[in-house]
Amino acid sequence: MSTSTTPIAEPRAPQAVAQDFEAPRYSRRETLLTMLSVLLVMLLASLDQTIVGTAMPRVIADLNGFEHYTWVTTAYLLASTVMVPIYGKLSDMLGRKPIFLFGIIVFLLGSGLCGAAQTMNQLIAFRGLQGLGAAALLPIALAIVGDLFTPRERARWQGITGAVFGLSSILGPTIGGWLTEHTSWRWVFYVNLPLGLISLLTLIFLMPTLKRTATSVKIDYIGAALLIAGTVPLLLGFTWAGTEYAWGSAQVIGLFAVAVIALGAFIVYESYLERNNGQPIIEPSLFKNSVFRISVLITVISNMALFGNIFFLPLFVQGVVGTSITNSGLIMTPLMMTAIT
Repeated sequence: MSTSTTPIAEPRAPQAVAQDFEAPRYSRRETLLTMLSVLLVMLLASLDQTIVGTAMPRVIADLNGFEHYTWVTTAYLLASTVMVPIYGKLSDMLGRKPIFLFGIIVFLLGSGLCGAAQTMNQLIAFRGLQGLGAAALLPIALAIVGDLFTPRERARWQGITGAVFGLSSILGPTIGGWLTEHTSWRWVFYVNLPLGLISLLTLIFLMPTLKRTATSVKIDYIGAALLIAGTVPLLLGFTWAGTEYAWGSAQVIGLFAVAVIALGAFIVYESYLERNNGQPIIEPSLFKNSVFRISVLITVISNMALFGNIFFLPLFVQGVVGTSITNSGLIMTPLMMTAIT
């Protein structure tokens, strides 16, 4: 009587298992072209945060709206701030690609309209539109890195994205000054269009449709409304305080009071969702981590100082010191270098 034996596979070495886990899921061509386009979009979006400052003195001279000077940046930051967590949830639900492409289209539309603006009110409105698009670009770009690459490769590509952001921060003021002095301040916005369109077309045809990270994601509409209701008056309060109204005025105090109430309600509601297996926009439990909590605090404080200087220092060196527009951008370079170190 013969017996047959079934060979038993030998256990695989940990290295082999790790290699399988880290095997590329997409073709090298798709991955590289997608990342080059994503990095270019990141460059444009991050450049837009610093390139406008040196052009603003010329802008207000042409459009006659010094009293609205701060709103050109405030509108952009308002729109982008409130939309970042919402875009994050939408990308989990619908996939990275459609939300990222939508953000690029809105960003480019806003850029073109900003360049064509004829009044300060138009420029402010179009900057808000530009901010709505930009809010989808930087955070989803980082998420795309996580989706495209294996754990071994992610650190390298995240380092590259950080380098792109740092490079744009350093070069932004100088590029903005040079474009304004040698062409027109409108090209500070128009420069986004040709490069952005190339990236958009490349991503439409070559970017793989990344797998959704969640199959049953619900948008937290109440949380989004509370976040907007708290963030908008908070930023308005800091923008108007000391300029439009006194710090102790009823208007400013009222805005801060509304912000505190709305943000407090947001925290309570998000905590309730998290405890009951809901899907909050921001998980409050993250702030129990001291590293995360301190990192957020440091980021807020440093960015307040950084963007204040980016926006008002060119006005001072051009209007008071009397430097050229290009040189005012060069003066910003040491500040930007220290900001990214």
